[in-house]
Amino acid sequence: MSVKPFINTKILIVEEQPLALSHMKRSLEQLDFRNLKFAEHAQAAIEHCRIEKFDLVICSFDLTKRQDGYQLYEELKSKRLVRNATSFIFVSAETGGELVHSVIELQPDDFLVKPFTIKELKGRIERVLKRKRSLKKIYTFIDDGNDSKAVKLIDIELDKRGHAYSPILLKLKGEALLRLNRVKDAKNFYKSALNLQKFTWAKIGLIEALIANNEDALAQRMLKTMLERSETRLIALDLLGKLEIKLSQFETAQGFLSEASKIAPRNIDRQKSLSRIALINHDYERSYHAQKDIAQYAKHSIHDSPEVYLNAVRAGIDFALSTDKTEQVNRITRQTQQYLGELKKQFPNADNQAQIDVLNARIHYLKDESRNARKLIEQLEDEPSIRSLDASLDKAKAYHELGFHHKAQELFTQIVAHCERHDNVSDPITMHYIQQQQSERRDITMGPKELNNHAVNQFNRGHLDMALEAFSQAFRIMPKNASIGLNLLQCLLDNTGKHGQTFNSTLAKKCVSALNQSTTLEPEQITRLDKLMAQLNEMGLSVD
Repeated sequence: MSVKPFINTKILIVEEQPLALSHMKRSLEQLDFRNLKFAEHAQAAIEHCRIEKFDLVICSFDLTKRQDGYQLYEELKSKRLVRNATSFIFVSAETGGELVHSVIELQPDDFLVKPFTIKELKGRIERVLKRKRSLKKIYTFIDDGNDSKAVKLIDIELDKRGHAYSPILLKLKGEALLRLNRVKDAKNFYKSALNLQKFTWAKIGLIEALIANNEDALAQRMLKTMLERSETRLIALDLLGKLEIKLSQFETAQGFLSEASKIAPRNIDRQKSLSRIALINHDYERSYHAQKDIAQYAKHSIHDSPEVYLNAVRAGIDFALSTDKTEQVNRITRQTQQYLGELKKQFPNADNQAQIDVLNARIHYLKDESRNARKLIEQLEDEPSIRSLDASLDKAKAYHELGFHHKAQELFTQIVAHCERHDNVSDPITMHYIQQQQSERRDITMGPKELNNHAVNQFNRGHLDMALEAFSQAFRIMPKNASIGLNLLQCLLDNTGKHGQTFNSTLAKKCVSALNQSTTLEPEQITRLDKLMAQLNEMGLSVD
């Protein structure tokens, strides 16, 4: 096919490497394209797209000045500066797994690997432009949010025998039916498409329709078969994570989302879900690592905001409070200070001093400087309304840790009422976490550090009943802390052996399971666990 029908195509090339830019310009001119604009960095590309509408954007994935190609494409789509009717092609010399999976999730029209020939470039451009031109009316309806008209037009096109773009039309129709919430129609449609050919997109669409129709067991079975294929593993992990959240199976959901985030860590929405799910599971380390990833990949993107850095600090403090390893606490404390410094650098005019004061109070508490912490908290004014859920949650945690239990519960009640009044401010995961925090901090009045110290003191004094209650509470909120798990298991055995109390096999099983799953046990902790397991066997006790 000749490029002649497309020589007036308006093309934007985004490339910061002079030689690569020169090669692209020369190649396009040799193909008779003349309506060319150039941008050496993401911000220039955004300005170009604000001023005029392009038919095709050819963008380097490997931009380095503030935004990279991934972040640029996210912003262009978010601000509707690039729409479905616009063609978008990424180019990159890199083909690593993380990049490839990131591109797959972004769904550009094509991905061209450097170096490439003029013939390759010509073929990719022609294929994309021809499709966009043929389906322009349908893409325009979708861009305008008019999915009903898009479906009608797709049906008209599909009635034409041997349509060149039948698979693409079918895919677009299924997506439109799901957006219209025509779940049963979408389910039947995807089944019909799969009868024609085993399209991967049709299988994914059918699974999404099944989940929307509450046919969760069938969706799970289909997704687990997709885990076995490398090309569908990422989407399967992502959907399984979301499905397990829907079913309130948070431990399982965390496993799937963690695996998906390892494959493609740049998906900020998935990282946010993972962080909150990890908090529900009391896995403060995993939550912190997710927030660190968010801080890394959100910088300069549409996701960048003061909350990104504040949440990284909050997650760091939660993690530091759950561990008794001094070196780890010191490292996390240094990292939180770095995030606060980055916050001031990135957003010098942000109105967040009150939130920073709360964080500094929690850091003082972490460093056993309770007097300084209380001074900071006591000088803060009560806000009449909730402006930030994360900030209010953090303040409620600080109140609780510093002994202001009544104020903590009052604030938790205010947060819950705010969420119930404004359905759009929180998702089910966040609401579950808020209610969990309210319940736990009402039942357990000590902060994490005091609770653990209190439990150890009672155990050392031989007050096994009081130690068992304290260790049980500590394990409830810090199940990943190996020292607490070992101490609780020891306390359960001693309380049974010396006091003849009934052995709590359910709690012991949870302890052993958590310890066996831990990947951070130190040699002496492994030795201690082996001795405790031997003691269990000698006493004829079972945790199976």
